[in-house]
Amino acid sequence: MAKHPEVVEIAEQAMKNVGVKPNVFPVRGGTDGSKISYMGLPTPNIFAGGENMHGRFEYVSIQTMERAVDVIIEIAKLYVKK
Repeated sequence: MAKHPEVVEIAEQAMKNVGVKPNVFPVRGGTDGSKISYMGLPTPNIFAGGENMHGRFEYVSIQTMERAVDVIIEIAKLYVKK
């Protein structure tokens, strides 16, 4: 992501625009995004928002999924304005 900071910057701005506080930190491997980024398409992990990750009782609330949709739509809007 270091070579394409605008990807993260737009995601951060989208989050702020819809009232989600960005919490940016590097994640190494273990995600689909890391594999796609390695192949040349910058793919940040926006957020999961789940609980009990990788456990038997892992879940994500409907409210969190709705916020994720809001962020993704806002990212698209910001790219259209670019």
